[in-house]
Amino acid sequence: MPAADFVLLNGRIATMDAAGTECSALAALNGRIVALGEDAAIRDLAGPGTAILDAEGQRVLPGIVDSHAHPDAYAVRLRGWTLVSPDRAPNREALLRIIRDRCAALPPGRWAAFYRLNERQSGGYPTLDELDAASGGRPIFILRTDGHLGLANRAAFAACGIGADTADPAFGRFDRLPNGSFTGLVRETAAHVFLNAVHGQDSEAEIAEGMEMVQDQCLAAGITSVANSLTPSKAIRAYQAMRRDGRWRMRMGIIASGREEALIPHLIGAGIQSGFGDEWLRLIGVEWCPDCSTSGRTAAYWEPYLGTPVPGEPQPNTGMLLYEKEDLTRRATQAHRAGLQVMIEGVGDRGIDFALDVMEAALATYPVADHRMRVEHCCYVTPPILERLKRGGFVDSSATGFMDELGEAYVANRGQAAMRWMWPHRSLIDAGVPAPGHSDFAVCRVSPWTAIAAMVTRRSSTGADLDAREAVTPMEALRAYTWLGAWAQREEAEKGSLEVGKLADLILLDRDVLAIEGAAIAGTQVKATVVGGVLRHGA
Repeated sequence: MPAADFVLLNGRIATMDAAGTECSALAALNGRIVALGEDAAIRDLAGPGTAILDAEGQRVLPGIVDSHAHPDAYAVRLRGWTLVSPDRAPNREALLRIIRDRCAALPPGRWAAFYRLNERQSGGYPTLDELDAASGGRPIFILRTDGHLGLANRAAFAACGIGADTADPAFGRFDRLPNGSFTGLVRETAAHVFLNAVHGQDSEAEIAEGMEMVQDQCLAAGITSVANSLTPSKAIRAYQAMRRDGRWRMRMGIIASGREEALIPHLIGAGIQSGFGDEWLRLIGVEWCPDCSTSGRTAAYWEPYLGTPVPGEPQPNTGMLLYEKEDLTRRATQAHRAGLQVMIEGVGDRGIDFALDVMEAALATYPVADHRMRVEHCCYVTPPILERLKRGGFVDSSATGFMDELGEAYVANRGQAAMRWMWPHRSLIDAGVPAPGHSDFAVCRVSPWTAIAAMVTRRSSTGADLDAREAVTPMEALRAYTWLGAWAQREEAEKGSLEVGKLADLILLDRDVLAIEGAAIAGTQVKATVVGGVLRHGA
C-alpha cells in the first residue's frame, strides 16, 4: 500500500461505529480512511509527504453532520443583512439604534434587511411608528429568528404595493389592530412578500461569496457536512460553480425546495433521483414546509397557544398550515414515485399529523420498505405521534437547535407540561425511532455544541426547564449529529463514523465531550477540522 497522505496520532478517537470502538490513530489516503489502530502501527504508514496531526491526547470524533440548515439564505444574510440577535440587541433601544445606524449608512432608496430578531429577549416587537422613525424613510424588513415572521415599516408596505385594503395572502397574514391598521408584523406567506422583495436581486455570485464565510463558520464549529433545507435553483447553480472552481471545502446535501414551484417537477421530468452527485455535492431529497413556528406562535397545534397574544394575533390561536392536504399529497406522491426522498416540515402536533397523513398516503400509493421519509423539525412528539413514526418507519428530523435558543419561548407559548413531549429524544431512542439532530441555522446559531448540551441537560440557554425525563447521554446526542445525520440522507456508508473505507472527515476538540458534565459541552471549541484528509480549520 502506498504511504498515507494524512495521519492522526496520539488521539482519543471515538469512531462512533456500531461496536463503540476507540483507538489512538488513523491513516487516510485519497480522502478515505485506510487504517485505524494504535500509534506505532499507524505511524509506520506515514511517508515523507504525509501530513501528520498530533492530537496531543485530546478527543477526536467524526465530523458533525448537520442534517437540516439554510446555508444559502445565511450566505446572503452574512454578506448583506444586519444581525439583530439578542447578544447584539439585548433591548428595544439597542435594536432601534442598530436599525438607525444601518439605515443611515446605506445609499438612498436601498432596502435595509435585518435577521434573527428574538423579541422575547430584545424588549418586544417595535411599533410601526418606532420602525418608521428609525428607518429614515427607507423600506426595512426584519426577519424574526424563526424565519416565519417579520416586521416591515410603512415604506416597505408601500414598496410592495400593500395598502390598507390589501387582502391577506393565502396561508399568510398582515397583522392588524382592531381599527384595521397594520401592526407591522407579517406572518408566513405574508412575510414571503417582503423576503422576495429583498432577495429578488440576489445573484449566484453573491451566494457563492457568502458561502465562503458560511464554510468558515461551519468548519470552525466542527461541521464537515450540512444539508441545505429548501434549496432554490439559484443556490444549486451557485454551489455547482463553486465546486467547479475549487472553492468547496465541506460537504453539502441538497434538499430541493417545494417553494419554488417548478423545481421539483423539473427534477422529476429529468429523471434525477436522490443520491445524484458525489461525496461533495449531492441531491438527497425534496422538501415542503406546511408547518410554521412555535416561538412565533404560528405552528399548528391541536390545542390553542398559551401566554399573552401578540397584538393582531388570531384568537383562539391554534396556528396555521400552509398547504391543502390533497394538493401536498399529490406533490409528495409524485416525488416519492420518482425516487426522491420526501421531507415535510411538522412542528406542532397538528402539523406533524398533517405531514404524516401526506407521507402515509404517498406510501399507500407506492409502497417502499426503506423509504426514510422525514418529518423535519418534528418538535411536539406526543405518544400517539411517536407510535405513528415507529409504525411507518419515518425519521424524526429533530430541530435540537431550538431547544437551546428557543426553549424559553416554547415553555411560554405551550406550557411547562408540554415539554414532556417536546423533542423527546429519550423516548425516541427507547422506541427505536431514528432522530438525527440539526441546527436550522440561520434560525439558530451554526455551532452544534449548545444544542448537544441541551439534549443532555434539558435546559435552554436562559435556564428554561425542558423536562429532564427526556435527557440523553452525551454519546447518544453525538450519535444524532454524526451517524444518524448521515443515515437520514442515505450516506451512512460514507460518513457519520470513522471506519476503514469511509471519508476521512474528523474533528479534534478542546475537551472530552463524552466525559464532562453536560452543561460544559456548550463551550466546546474545535481545535482542528479535517475534511477528506485535508486540514480545513485549526493548526
